[in-house]
Amino acid sequence: MAWIQTVDEHRAEGLLAEVYDAAVQRAGRVYNILKIQSLSPAALKAMVELYVATMRGPSALSRAQREMLAVVVSRANHCHY
Repeated sequence: MAWIQTVDEHRAEGLLAEVYDAAVQRAGRVYNILKIQSLSPAALKAMVELYVATMRGPSALSRAQREMLAVVVSRANHCHY
């Protein structure tokens, strides 16, 4: 199994701490899918902004429809997230 170095919430500083704090506010915790990008806080922040805009921004699709599409794509990619 692969091992990816990550920064734990208790060691996060600066921009990474801000991104982690926002994740806790949004989801109640920092999921591993975010932690795997913790060595590049700027890239992590951009990815989270894209996700939030896609899933919560203005759209003709409902939130439920967007979540349903995400599940279908994850399944097609054999991704358990």
